[in-house]
Amino acid sequence: MIYQGKAFRVLPVEDGIAELQFNLEGESVNKFSRPAIEDLAAAIAAISADGSIKGLVLTSGKDSFIVGADINEFVQTFKESDDVLYAGVMEVNKIFSSFEDLDMPTVAAINGIALGGGFEISLCADYRVLSTNAKVGLPEVKLGIYPGWGGTVRLPRVIGADNAVEWIASGKEFRPDAALKVGAVDAVVAPEKLKDSAVALIKDALAGELDYKARKAEKKGKLTLSPIESMMVFETTTAFVKQQAGPHMPAPVAAVKSIQKHAFLERDKALEVEAKGFIKLAKTDVSDALVNLFLNDQKLKKKAKDSAHLASETNKAAVLGAGIMGGGIAYQSALKGTPILMKDINQAGIDLGLSEASKLLSKRVSRGRMDAAKMGGVLNNIVPTLSYGDFESVDVVIEAVVENPKVKKAVLADVENYVADNAVLTSNTSTISITDLASDLKRPEQFCGMHFFNPVHAMPLVEVIRGEKTSEETVATVVEYARKMGKTPVVVNDCPGFMVNRVLFPYFAGFASLLRDGADFKQVDKVMERFGWPMGPAYLLDVVGMDTGNHAEGVMAEGYPDRMQKSFKTAMDVMFENKRFGQKTEAGFYKYEQDKKGKPKKVVDESVYELMADVCAERKTFEDDEIIARMMVPLCMETIRALEDGIVDSVADADISLIMGIGFPLFRGGALKYIDTMGVAEFVALADKYAEISPLYAPTDRLREMARNGETFYGA
Repeated sequence: MIYQGKAFRVLPVEDGIAELQFNLEGESVNKFSRPAIEDLAAAIAAISADGSIKGLVLTSGKDSFIVGADINEFVQTFKESDDVLYAGVMEVNKIFSSFEDLDMPTVAAINGIALGGGFEISLCADYRVLSTNAKVGLPEVKLGIYPGWGGTVRLPRVIGADNAVEWIASGKEFRPDAALKVGAVDAVVAPEKLKDSAVALIKDALAGELDYKARKAEKKGKLTLSPIESMMVFETTTAFVKQQAGPHMPAPVAAVKSIQKHAFLERDKALEVEAKGFIKLAKTDVSDALVNLFLNDQKLKKKAKDSAHLASETNKAAVLGAGIMGGGIAYQSALKGTPILMKDINQAGIDLGLSEASKLLSKRVSRGRMDAAKMGGVLNNIVPTLSYGDFESVDVVIEAVVENPKVKKAVLADVENYVADNAVLTSNTSTISITDLASDLKRPEQFCGMHFFNPVHAMPLVEVIRGEKTSEETVATVVEYARKMGKTPVVVNDCPGFMVNRVLFPYFAGFASLLRDGADFKQVDKVMERFGWPMGPAYLLDVVGMDTGNHAEGVMAEGYPDRMQKSFKTAMDVMFENKRFGQKTEAGFYKYEQDKKGKPKKVVDESVYELMADVCAERKTFEDDEIIARMMVPLCMETIRALEDGIVDSVADADISLIMGIGFPLFRGGALKYIDTMGVAEFVALADKYAEISPLYAPTDRLREMARNGETFYGA
């Protein structure tokens, strides 16, 4: 043993070749925390001091290589002063460069995931060998920052500026074939051959067959681009990246500009430029929100992992009610490896469900994400049926019939007679009480809600709704099945609208009052889309369907009469009365025509203003800030009430639900993070400004207390 630390150790391999192994004590994955970085420095110092070492292989003692930096440290680290943060970043760069500058050939043997700092340290090696099981990438832009440990400096020098821009600005993970194609790695081998291949490269370099010193010099030098090539690469890509990233995500464009700025500097000066740009991004509200969102996601995954021991395995599922929704659920289950029965009461429903699944699979084939044979295998895992004949072998049933409590109760009571005693029943309902639906069941403890969002294949959230008698084992089983389907499950307690719809309809109520007071729905849509929503409220209502919205609105009014009972006739009521249900009837707030691809395209319909004239004041222009406040305050306030009522377990669960369920602007981190960023006291003052509009705007007593005490939802 040449060196032994808590994160790194240095072991002799053969013939003067050593192994620098990262195997972080007490962790399932390798990540760069402050102690791990310090340990790396000590290990490199030991290697430099040992004159017998002639070549070095960087390896991992975990199934993954290095997943990146310890993001738990980001929240506090990013709050440091610019000088302190800059010094810290440059200290890591100094350590990484000392590895790169070792007077010997070095190879990174990448056995698994190498992301962020994990890929950056591998770029410091002279050569990289990748396992066929591995993936590499620099996903930092997804956290509102760009690579800060040499990624924007070394990657362009390894794979070229144009390829590096694509890798860094997209934040994507790349598989072995893509990494090899651009030269990010030097070889791809089977996992069992990884270390031997790395050692063989070292031997070739020591024998003079590979010029490892030229590799080192290339990465330490300037980027080999002529001024004209530089202009073409960076000016062209900056415009494209800006368009792709949108106005609210500054990191991708900042990464391109950083590469351009340090392109003609040698490594050490280039690293300084990179670090200064990195710090600017680390101090933004966008980065704060995105880092917080990542940590929320990790908390949610840990919660699911901690309860997994209570779950029963789901080897076969069933969905009741085919059609578009049932077909989407069946597709998702089969795609992720769980066979599923798809039952309907008539062949037309079955045909529609199979057609939906086939359409989604065909898209994957056309995009090269699946071959025809795999598509056939997935379709074979969807078994259509008009009877309950095979339901005795089903572990989880998803009822997805019409949103009518009487129909759902009848279907659930019926299927309970055909499944095994230990089978779990769920209802894909968006509004109906789970406790009420369970009232006629023989085993209510084995029943819960499993609310998918439309379209199923695209929306990541599943609300798992706990009824009064639902057991923890049932919840855990459904959570695990949702995760197996590739979804993010959030457990919520039963209430009208559960979490997402309960919060969404106050947002629509804010929209209704704006229209009543003379706002133009087109202006409101534009303002809220600029704010960051994927679509404005009028467009969203057209997509959801005015009939669906009308039904859900009634449920909310009954459940929360003190604040959700309407005191005036709304523009949405007018749409519903005139059967302008939105896209499904080709007319709502907008008209819908088919584009060249056969998809609905919204166009302005001036006649809609005449329809709304009796319920809306004369049209006038509102200030953007007023529109945003009147839309966002009711949504945020209902999120607070849901949290205070215990509908969700945590602040993290609430914000993740809104991000993944209704497309809350990602870069704002969720409703509660949005309030924290604004300031709780400032938010209370804003709510009070509009309190006369509706009780939906009224701050809770607890929120006022938080404002007085200087508290935040996410703590210090």
